[in-house]
Amino acid sequence: GGWSGTYAAGTAKSLTIKGQEYKFHYCPAGSFTMGSPTSETDRCSDETQHRVELTNGFWMLETEVTQAMWKSLMGSNPSYFSSSGGASKVSGMDTSNFPVDSVSWTNCQAFIAKLNSSGVAPSGFQFRLPSEAEWEYACRAGTTTAYFWGSSLNGDKANCHGNNPYGTSTKGKYLRRTTEVGSYDPNGWGLYDMHGNVWEWCEDWYDSDYYEKSNNAHNPVNVTPGSNRVLRGGSWDSNAKYCRSANRNDHAPTYRNDSFGFRLALVRSSSSR
Repeated sequence: GGWSGTYAAGTAKSLTIKGQEYKFHYCPAGSFTMGSPTSETDRCSDETQHRVELTNGFWMLETEVTQAMWKSLMGSNPSYFSSSGGASKVSGMDTSNFPVDSVSWTNCQAFIAKLNSSGVAPSGFQFRLPSEAEWEYACRAGTTTAYFWGSSLNGDKANCHGNNPYGTSTKGKYLRRTTEVGSYDPNGWGLYDMHGNVWEWCEDWYDSDYYEKSNNAHNPVNVTPGSNRVLRGGSWDSNAKYCRSANRNDHAPTYRNDSFGFRLALVRSSSSR
C-alpha cells in the first residue's frame, strides 16, 4: 500500500504541494539496454550500448516541473518563456503550466532541497533528480526504438526543431518556444514530454565513456566529479536527432538556458542507487 508497494508500470499517484498537483508514475525495477544500436543513424560516440539493471522501483514526475510548481515553492519564476521573462513568443499567454526554464543544475538542487526539507514527501521517500540511467529507462518505457513511438520525429509528436527532422524528409512544426506540458501523447508509462520541450537535468556527472565502464551495471550513477552534469531529452530548439531516447548532452552545473528544465524522481530514502 501507500507509495512503497510494488505497482504495475505506469501506475499513477499524486501529491499536492503548495496547491500544486505533482503526479508521479511508477517505474518498476528491471533491466534494459541503455544507449543506441550502431544501426541508429546520427548516433553519437558516447551512446555505446550496455545492459543496466535498476534494482529499485521509483516514481517519476509525469511532466517537467512547471513554472507554477517552481513559483509556488521558490517565490519567483526564472523562466524566459513567461510573462515576466521577456519572450515575445509567449506574450499574453498563461505559461503557468509551461515547464520552468532557465534553471541550472544547482538551481534544481535548491528546489529539491526545499521540497525535501518541507516534509511533503511520503514517509520513507525523498525527491531527487533521476540518474541518467533511470531517465532513459523511464523515457523508453520498454521500447528500443529511437523514440518511444518509433524511429522518426519532425515536431509532430514532440516539441522540437521540426524543420530539422529525423527518420523522415518531411519537415514539421518549429514553435520556437516551450509549450504547455502534456501537449503531446505520453509514453507507455504515462510520462509526457520525455522528448523535446526542455532538456532535463540528471543527477550524474557527464563522462563520455561512462557507458563502457558500466556494462551490466546495477543502479549506475556517475558520482566522479567532472566539469559538466548530464541533460537528456532534447528541447524546443533541438534538431530532432537530439531528442532521441539515447542522446546525451552535458553542461556546467551553474549554466542556465531557456531550453533547460528538469523533472523529479521520488525514491525510497534508504535505497542505494
